[in-house]
Amino acid sequence: MFIDERRYNKICRLLKIMVHPDLNCSMYEGIEDYAIFFIMAVFCTRERTADDVNPAGRTRPYYTTGLLEIARKNFKTFTSAVIFIIGLLISPRFSRLFSVAPDLKLSSELKVAIQKIIKSSPSLERHFKLMRSEIRCTIAETEYTPLAYSKDKLDGKLAHMFLADEAGAMDSYPVEAMRSSQITLTEKLGIIISTQYPNDNNGLDDEIDFAKKQLDGVYEGRQRYFSLLFEPDSELIKDWETDDRVIYQANPAAANQNIFDELREKRALAILYENKRENFLCKHCNIKYQSLGTEGFIDVIKLRECTVTEDLEFWRGRRVWLGLDLSLTEDNTAVAMVTFEDGRLYAKVWGFLPADSVERKSEQEKVNYKRHIADGECFACGDEVIDYGFVERFVLSLREKYGVEIMQCGYDRFNAVSTVQKLEADERNPVECVEIKQHSSVLHPATKLLKEKILSGEFRYDENKLLEINFQNARCTEDTNLNKYVNKKKSAGKVDMVVALINAVFLAQIEMLNEGRDFGAQY
Repeated sequence: MFIDERRYNKICRLLKIMVHPDLNCSMYEGIEDYAIFFIMAVFCTRERTADDVNPAGRTRPYYTTGLLEIARKNFKTFTSAVIFIIGLLISPRFSRLFSVAPDLKLSSELKVAIQKIIKSSPSLERHFKLMRSEIRCTIAETEYTPLAYSKDKLDGKLAHMFLADEAGAMDSYPVEAMRSSQITLTEKLGIIISTQYPNDNNGLDDEIDFAKKQLDGVYEGRQRYFSLLFEPDSELIKDWETDDRVIYQANPAAANQNIFDELREKRALAILYENKRENFLCKHCNIKYQSLGTEGFIDVIKLRECTVTEDLEFWRGRRVWLGLDLSLTEDNTAVAMVTFEDGRLYAKVWGFLPADSVERKSEQEKVNYKRHIADGECFACGDEVIDYGFVERFVLSLREKYGVEIMQCGYDRFNAVSTVQKLEADERNPVECVEIKQHSSVLHPATKLLKEKILSGEFRYDENKLLEINFQNARCTEDTNLNKYVNKKKSAGKVDMVVALINAVFLAQIEMLNEGRDFGAQY
């Protein structure tokens, strides 16, 4: 990976001859700093590729996707327009560029912004044809066509470059359709730009989640994804009414005092009026309004501070509590084992999935399950469905392998009745199983305790990348009584290992309380 200085200098020259239509200065002087950074990153970061024809090597884009999450009033549409003009000028000859927006009105706004910049720039205008349905660049013989998701069919387009505008208002289909068209291309780039939206399961959620997995180092694939996420730190969200940092972190343009003052006025109204709160939090702070009750469980960086190297001898002779999360037959299952010593909580967690699903799930979830299987973090058992017999034998083997005394095993009744009966009926080593209702009022103390132990550095777990991914996916919700728990439906991927761990912690915490020992987080 390297920065192509020739491309960098070329784009700088283009920005200097491009006129900012509102400020009457060069785009180089007038465009926002974050926009310059984003543009240079996605267009100028390259990698070398050697081939038989050119042994010295060619170059291709290092980043194939650029994600910009940014609040309103930060010149998002204007930045998108600049990106497209640059794309039309520097893309390979005959390239086709597309923008996808939720509807025709929004798609047209982007086209109008592009036309406005071109018409304001005499050095550029003569090289463009502004047509009703498209814009053509005569220098490179490239063309740009705006598309509306609500109106246009997206399959069959060959997009050398595309932009998904307001991805939070669409599902994942537009982005995936554009990406599919790029499979055979060497020079390709996808740009995704959006504010946050209150609805679940939109196209933006998946993109942001994937970007964060890369930024946190829990995704093991190639880092071909550049992301610039302007959203408040999770610990600040609860103080959005008073902490100005929430505004600054979501709004780079808030460095302008006038914009900052306007946003503070909007905040004051959002505090007073419930009907204005959703718009302010989502559109101006990049906070899902519902996420005042839905938040990430644990910063994975803090979690990693608790890793230790596996030591089988540590477990010998210890009392342990187990947690199960038994899935539907085609989904992931997990087993957790915990113990405590001197106020510290120690854990080991394993995952299970059907062998025939490894390839498919690796692709769908962007998780390298083969590597995690090789590292002993999870097991492929059964063919198309989970082999529960394998899971049951695994649980029963823990006594011998680790030399532990299994006190109890906690489980969710859903899909677990048969397995529980077999564990309790084992002739040699029956396991006492305890049903744990998966309700916020029941799980809140254990959830709170686990979080406290991690944040205080009193949690230890054997290095386990798959467990870290599960923590990264986990989202907590809050009920009307302020009880928090990990919500599977609200989470951003598989969380079975975290759920199993919380079930185990639940039993360990009860035992500590029964013994009259302070283990924290009772309420």
